[in-house]
Amino acid sequence: MKRKVDILVLSDLHLGTYGSRAKELTDYLRTIKPAMVILNGDIIDIWQFKKSFFPASHMKVLKRLLKLASKIPVYYITGNHDEALRRYSPATLGNLRLVDKLDLVVDGKRYWFFHGDVFDASMKHAKWLAKLGGSSYDLLIRINHVVNWVLVRTGRPRMSFSKRVKQSVKRAVAYIDDFEETAAAIAIHEGYDHVVCGHIHQPQMRQITTAKGSVRYMNSGDWIEHMSALEFVDGKWSMYTHGENGQPSISARWALDRQALGALELA
Repeated sequence: MKRKVDILVLSDLHLGTYGSRAKELTDYLRTIKPAMVILNGDIIDIWQFKKSFFPASHMKVLKRLLKLASKIPVYYITGNHDEALRRYSPATLGNLRLVDKLDLVVDGKRYWFFHGDVFDASMKHAKWLAKLGGSSYDLLIRINHVVNWVLVRTGRPRMSFSKRVKQSVKRAVAYIDDFEETAAAIAIHEGYDHVVCGHIHQPQMRQITTAKGSVRYMNSGDWIEHMSALEFVDGKWSMYTHGENGQPSISARWALDRQALGALELA
């Protein structure tokens, strides 16, 4: 029996690249019945798109999302890797809505959904450098797949090269912190209660407080390294992570209401 999900948030699927975990995403989507889907950018990786590479597993994800859009609202928020779609937004085709950002009121709280590349200096000032970084990242993921194939067959646990790089490089850690703090500061200034991003491939739910106020920051992660999604069910947000063995797990659960208005922080 499928689980009912009031709002599903996915980002950074990067369909059309070797690193996309499309099969695992399809397995996950088969287990849930969402009432609304928010695709928060970098769904189809137009930057890295090659006519010679778009596997059936990637097409299955698109077909499943379009099938959902025939029944429920599906918002496609543009990201940097699918920025070519921005020339067409806003646009509506039935229940499918293409936008650059999304404002919603949920349970009386104001939400700001957007991908987050607007904060990336490399995107604004040196796009060629950002694209080079995307190509290098894709190559790293492809090498990682080969290594993990060997590890699994020798009975050893999988490993993530990109996670280790991010965790070991202080500048990468600082970038993530700066991104989250910047998103929060702008959201507070604009009067939002929640800000929901993608882009940095770092699943997160935490309260951020500044001298000017407080906001709840959330990031849905990605379907390359973390295989994560945000789920809103019965007034609560959860960070879903898809296990390597195909078993689902809820890594964090966060009540929005009544008793959870204190300084709650979930890593």
